[in-house]
Amino acid sequence: MPPIVERRGKMKKTLSIALILALLVICVTAFTACTGNDELTILFEQDDDLKNTYSVIAVNPDAPFDTTNEVNINKEGADAFINWLSLKSTRELIASFGVESHGEKLFYLQEDATVKDVEIPQATSDTKEIALSTTTSVNDSGLMAFILPAFEKTYGYKVNVASAGTGAAIKAAEMGNADLILVHSKASEEAFVNAGFARKVAGFSAERISFMYNYFVLVGPKADPANVEQSANIKEAFAAIADAKLTFISRGDKSGTHNAEVKLWDKELGITNDVSALPEEIKDWYISAGQGMGACLNMAAEKQGYILSDKATFLTYKKNLAK
Repeated sequence: MPPIVERRGKMKKTLSIALILALLVICVTAFTACTGNDELTILFEQDDDLKNTYSVIAVNPDAPFDTTNEVNINKEGADAFINWLSLKSTRELIASFGVESHGEKLFYLQEDATVKDVEIPQATSDTKEIALSTTTSVNDSGLMAFILPAFEKTYGYKVNVASAGTGAAIKAAEMGNADLILVHSKASEEAFVNAGFARKVAGFSAERISFMYNYFVLVGPKADPANVEQSANIKEAFAAIADAKLTFISRGDKSGTHNAEVKLWDKELGITNDVSALPEEIKDWYISAGQGMGACLNMAAEKQGYILSDKATFLTYKKNLAK
């Protein structure tokens, strides 16, 4: 082969190898970005300040709804679902969620909750459709998909689930777009009740019916640069993140998770759920995303930051990612 042709052949071979290597780097980078959540891990849990209680509240048809549209609240359907949640068999179903797939319970039963032994009425053409406004944690964790088929198949109802952060879920009810809410932010729930949007269901002592709980967990990169695993309590762990100015992803959406998170920071940092008033000096490490749990977990993985999540959603999300 003439020298110039030989040189060209070697150049083509070198370029081909370089191109293949470049493509491999791109693929590895893309794969890492897509599976980054798998690198997140639970770093701190089982602190009393991380208990996450869920309540169900029936909407009052005579409430001062924030709308001029006609509102039709399905009281019978809401009562049927709330009473069903209080049956011993349903409580056992809730308690079993996650045991087979994760080897542990993802939700626990409130020990002082009302347990009823009542007959649930069958759905009629007027009561069949139930509008449930709930938080992303009970929906994205898979709990609703796990328990609703038993209710719908047995009694003939159709539960239309709309999930968002607690703030948005409550707002939907205040606009007359829900027959009941299932959320996890005590202060917001009490404000909802006090504003006249809730009603008592027969057989219960209050409008706000707390019936289950799980725990928030502090999630972050396995390397744990803030060394939060060695903290004595969750507030100390949050202080370590703030002191080191390490990336923290906040839901920033007035959800139950967001409301719980802001209570864990040192008050001197000025972090509240009013994201428009966050101090400028924290914004280089504290990121208020204004997104749901899944999007925020993605962001935390991408930026190798810390994040507060309810445990059920994190474990379900991580398992789905691994498929």
